[in-house]
Amino acid sequence: MARRGKKKGRPVSGWLVLDKPAGLGSTEAVSKVKWLFGAQKAGHAGTLDPLASGMLPIALGEATKTVPYVMEGAKIYRFTVAWGEERSTDDLEGPVTKSSGKAPSEGDIRALLPRYTGLIMQMPPQFSAVKIGGERAYDLAREGEVVEIAAREVEIGRLDLVSIPESGRAVFEVECGKGTYVRSLARDLGRDLGCYGHVADLRRTEVYPFGPAQLVPLKTLEDAAAEAADEAERFKALDAFLLGTEMALDGLPEVALSDDAASRIRLGNPVIVRGRDAPVEAPEAWASARGRLIAIGMVEAGMFKPKRVFGA
Repeated sequence: MARRGKKKGRPVSGWLVLDKPAGLGSTEAVSKVKWLFGAQKAGHAGTLDPLASGMLPIALGEATKTVPYVMEGAKIYRFTVAWGEERSTDDLEGPVTKSSGKAPSEGDIRALLPRYTGLIMQMPPQFSAVKIGGERAYDLAREGEVVEIAAREVEIGRLDLVSIPESGRAVFEVECGKGTYVRSLARDLGRDLGCYGHVADLRRTEVYPFGPAQLVPLKTLEDAAAEAADEAERFKALDAFLLGTEMALDGLPEVALSDDAASRIRLGNPVIVRGRDAPVEAPEAWASARGRLIAIGMVEAGMFKPKRVFGA
């Protein structure tokens, strides 16, 4: 029987809230962070376009098990729309496909915004990661195919006009749910205003439950690694930027366990929930011991039942 090889890297776990620079792809950013931390495992919670900058939450080690909870979180973007041109990619990268000499007034823009809040139907861009017949839409688009992408329901919490810095441009801020394409917003706003439009600048400022104060620029990480005298010092400096894995579970009830109960949970066994404030029923909750995340599960009839257990 073949023996399983030893995993490469160290078993470091936690969340890094990376301030991704423009020009770097999300997958490339994750690979860079994984290498810097010498981590065994890494993943991100929501793709950010290469031309976009801002918040890219990256999970290391055991934190990768909590990625779906961050993926579901609300996101806030600040973006600039350039009026007068529609582009194949709905941003600066693609060639112009439609043009107009018009630019909307502030009044026209503000009058349109209420139509873009709440639950709306949105068609993803031609250049997107949506799968069409098993293939990514952007791969088909690069081959010159015009693909039919079905509109999907997305949720927009708010869409605000921030400023009009110059004629032909407008800056917006949007708070939205999973699956929303800001490039599609710019395209559709331009069409509805009769002038066309595309994203000229895009920055993601928040991904719930993380906030702007937790952002760490990539250069800060690179400088910390470069200044370290040796590998041990390097990892110590970098690990200081990590947030606890449990940060991703903000909003879920916490069940505090004794050491004995935690041992039983780690073996996959349910335990009785104790304590005055302990939930009696909860479809999802997380268990802790000595302040550390032990498992994610559910509380049913006063029993915590683990679904996903975390390493010590």
